[in-house]
Amino acid sequence: MKTNMCRYCYKEIRDRDDLVTASNWFRIRPYHYRCFEKMEQDTKTIAGTWTPINGRVGLITVLLMAVLSGLMLLTDLLGGIGDLLGVLALYPILLRVLSYFVFEMPLPKLADDKRK
Repeated sequence: MKTNMCRYCYKEIRDRDDLVTASNWFRIRPYHYRCFEKMEQDTKTIAGTWTPINGRVGLITVLLMAVLSGLMLLTDLLGGIGDLLGVLALYPILLRVLSYFVFEMPLPKLADDKRK
């Protein structure tokens, strides 16, 4: 399956403006913006929730986790437990980087029919 296919409707995602990448338990999936909203409404359990990676929420999460990770790994705060927390805080950062290179980078910012 191509990487720029929506996992809800199985249609092609044509530009970054319509792309939402979401994660759930070590999985990253691309969705259309509207399809992601529909999927969130369909999913009711806590274990089945998908968290958006890109967008403002993802950016804020990455920035906070980068600060937390740097604080825990570069200082002796909380000792060994702080180092473990610092390594765990790298997880959302790695997800965001992987999402960018796999799903967002191959897509244009805007599709040709939207550029007017």
